[in-house]
Amino acid sequence: MTSNQPDAIVKKDDHEEGGQMTFFEHLVELRKRLINSLIAVGIGAFVGVSVAKYVIDFVTRPMLKALTLAHLESKLVYTHPAGVFNLMITLGIYIGLVLASPVVLYQIWLFVAPALYKHERSAVTGFLFSTVFLFLAGIAFGYYVTLPYLLKLLVSFQNVSLPGIVPMITVNEYFDLTLMVLLGLGLVFELPVLVFFLTLFGIVTPQFLWKNVRYAVAIIAVVAAIITPTPDAMTMLIFMAPMLGLYFVGMGVSWTVVRSKNKKLAAESAAAGN
Repeated sequence: MTSNQPDAIVKKDDHEEGGQMTFFEHLVELRKRLINSLIAVGIGAFVGVSVAKYVIDFVTRPMLKALTLAHLESKLVYTHPAGVFNLMITLGIYIGLVLASPVVLYQIWLFVAPALYKHERSAVTGFLFSTVFLFLAGIAFGYYVTLPYLLKLLVSFQNVSLPGIVPMITVNEYFDLTLMVLLGLGLVFELPVLVFFLTLFGIVTPQFLWKNVRYAVAIIAVVAAIITPTPDAMTMLIFMAPMLGLYFVGMGVSWTVVRSKNKKLAAESAAAGN
């Protein structure tokens, strides 16, 4: 009896269940997590507004460089007296959301973790990390690769086609375009996470993804055509390339999930047989 006791303890620890809470306790806990998240967003927004002018300088560099390469005056304008003020407030809120996102995700984690098994907690932790990493990777790809090419194409096309007309680009319109491109690519880079969950719930398999790769390419082409702000094929291909790469990464993720599930089922069957 004594020799089997540690094994029993380990087994119980591996399948540890979360604590049970009443409905009222859940509401109190949810309220606490929401308040902490709002406080984090408020502090982040305050910091964001404080550094907004430096972020504006950083984000406008691709546009100013594109104007310089086109031999145009490298400046952005605003057409409303409160244009720059509104931009700094809006940008500060966006920065605040980004800065507060780790705290918000941590609050979500604290709310759901007590109801999860230990192995489920590890999976959720990996999911949160992967989601943030892929989203930031998409934004970085958009800023350093997609946006400079797109702006250069737009400005040079206008300069060559209509030499008598010069652009007067407002800073607010430029930030709307930048937000659309960066946010769109950030969401696109979440494709492997989507495939992970679809595979986890048995909706797709790696064989299904490989068999339907031609249809996936067609769908990706349609999506790229929709989110591409210009009608030229080269820009659409720049949007398509990471999406296709992420599709095959998702295929690898799907294969890993299926392999892990099969190993777990085999281990459970062997344990049941013994």
